[in-house]
Amino acid sequence: MVISLRRVVRSQYFPAAAALALVVLFWSVGMLGGLSLLSRSRPPLGTLAWLLFVYGSVVLSVAVGLWAAIDLARRLSRRRRRPPGRWKGRRRAN
Repeated sequence: MVISLRRVVRSQYFPAAAALALVVLFWSVGMLGGLSLLSRSRPPLGTLAWLLFVYGSVVLSVAVGLWAAIDLARRLSRRRRRPPGRWKGRRRAN
């Protein structure tokens, strides 16, 4: 169990896949509870600060999601183009 988890975390796909999963989670939570801000009465400055924070989060999440999707596609296409007889990893010293 620990060895397989370690292998997943050390995979070349893990950072981009984790970033993409977090972006999908962010958007899912936003879709489910995003309009709750409009139902509460808050001071205008507090609402403006919250909206600016959410706007920055949305822009950042789109950029990170786009980066992660492009990185995963690039890595997968590079793996498909690899000749079948080529060795996949580095050699370990005995």
